[in-house]
Amino acid sequence: MTPTPGPRSLFAVPDFRRIWTVGLVLFTVRWLEMIAFGVYTYAETDSAFIVAMVTMLRLLPMALFGAFIGAYAERMERRTALLIVLGMLLLGETALAISALSGHLTVWQVALATFINGIGWAADNPIRRVMIGQAAGIERMNIAMSIDVGANNASRALGPTVGGALLAWIGMEGALALGTVLYCVALAVLLRLGQRNPPASTRPGRVWTTIREGIAFAAQNPALRGILWVTVVYNLFGWPFTGMIPVIGRDSLDLGPQGVGLLASMDGIGAFAGALCMARWSRAGNFRLSYVGGCMIYMAAIAAFALSPGFISASLALFLTGFFGTGYTVMQATLTYRAAPPAMKSRMLGVLSVCIGLGPIGFVVLGVLADHIGAPHATALCAAAGVLVLALTGRIWRAI
Repeated sequence: MTPTPGPRSLFAVPDFRRIWTVGLVLFTVRWLEMIAFGVYTYAETDSAFIVAMVTMLRLLPMALFGAFIGAYAERMERRTALLIVLGMLLLGETALAISALSGHLTVWQVALATFINGIGWAADNPIRRVMIGQAAGIERMNIAMSIDVGANNASRALGPTVGGALLAWIGMEGALALGTVLYCVALAVLLRLGQRNPPASTRPGRVWTTIREGIAFAAQNPALRGILWVTVVYNLFGWPFTGMIPVIGRDSLDLGPQGVGLLASMDGIGAFAGALCMARWSRAGNFRLSYVGGCMIYMAAIAAFALSPGFISASLALFLTGFFGTGYTVMQATLTYRAAPPAMKSRMLGVLSVCIGLGPIGFVVLGVLADHIGAPHATALCAAAGVLVLALTGRIWRAI
């Protein structure tokens, strides 16, 4: 008997629960690190530009390796691929924790670890999220992605709060030790996964050929072009603001590490609420509105955050970035997965990762602007530019 589509029916599938749990751990460590690394780097360098650059390094692997990972993912058994990625992240986090505990942690080590962890992030779409689609089925993909994004968003509330508290009470070694333990938990869960898949592509040939075919297919498909264009705009003009939260929190709002962590968690709280709404009410008829409209309101809320005069108004603005950004986040992978033929899903999600990986350009621009005109004005200016670009390019995204 086919289970009734919905969150409960998905959590009744053991492999979906396990893949979701691994994602929850990866998300939590990612957000914990982003706030901890940002606060640590700003304290050590007192440079908004360097903070933006360190945060940017987490996105750079998507641009450099996203298409390659997507192509290789079609040639590998995905559980094995995810085990390799998780093992790499665990080794890197352990090495960084040991360095912090011994008192030898440096900004360049944090930057290197951020880049390595970014490789794991680049692998998430073409590996783990394709596994989610296989466990859930295409008809429940939007619900599965809402649940997965809900886990991400819950971690955006938990990770920064815990990271800020650990920084204030223990220091970087506490945050890194927790990250190591959480990766061990994820590894134990993944080892119990029963799902296996034969490679989608067994044909010989160069990876470059596979990548070119994927890019050519995306370029010829109007819906995919629209999806990827909105992704590029979001990551150039919207996403880089996350690197400025520690800067604005400390300089404009006069917050310490714990206060910055609490402030950053408001984005996650709003996003978790948005994910619950998406899981309950998202339907195919409003996918484009959720995706594009969510992106535009997200960037408008960023401008409101950047110019907020106090903690309460800044927290409310971040809540709104999380709530409306969820529509974009849920639909990004859902729409790409639905638009791609079965044999090209990993490839298309790899191309999507490349578009996400263009974000470093936005981080560089925002970092330079922040050093010249201040983080609040630079952040608001970039967000407003993003809204304008989307408004002027409707002919591209209307095909979604």
